[in-house]
Amino acid sequence: MSQGTLYIISAPSGAGKTSLVKALLQRLPDVVVSVSNTTRAPRPGEQDGVDYHFTDKSEFERLVENGEFLEYAQVFDNYYGTRRATVQKELEAGRDVILEIDWQGARQVASAAPEAVKVFILPPSSAALRERLSARGQDSEEIIERRMRDAISEMSHYDEYHYLIFNDDFDIAVDELQAIFISRRLRLEVQRERHAGVLAGLLESGG
Repeated sequence: MSQGTLYIISAPSGAGKTSLVKALLQRLPDVVVSVSNTTRAPRPGEQDGVDYHFTDKSEFERLVENGEFLEYAQVFDNYYGTRRATVQKELEAGRDVILEIDWQGARQVASAAPEAVKVFILPPSSAALRERLSARGQDSEEIIERRMRDAISEMSHYDEYHYLIFNDDFDIAVDELQAIFISRRLRLEVQRERHAGVLAGLLESGG
């Protein structure tokens, strides 16, 4: 069985990353999103091992010390991180693994796993992004402006990625994201390993 591919997918808030990944998972059942560890308390309805691996702070810090995270970050008072073992188990089972992380996490992962494929999702324009960030209609102009600044800061790192997808037409954007995954599976080294028996049979002399 050939090993799966590790994907990093990043985007500014409002670009539609979560919706695109969800649509991709419905099309490609052998793709999974890695479940992160966090020290924050579960929110109503969240399940351990499904939404996050809920981990106490001392255990998380022990895992950090032992180098067991591909990437981790502290956000306010809580830690979030991606365990190597969790990702490796899925990859060895032949599944492609998606990490939905920001550019800083992407740098950490790329340093530890340079073979990772990095995809950045962008909105079609600043106006469209502002419209999406304002869509709830409950946030003040000050909050929207802060989100725009954060989004611009995130987008400034687009050139650190292998692929760019502009999420203007959602269906086209899903097609483009799927095309990246499919094309990676059709590479010579992957197909040669996956279909070794077929290839050997095709090259046998007749009779």
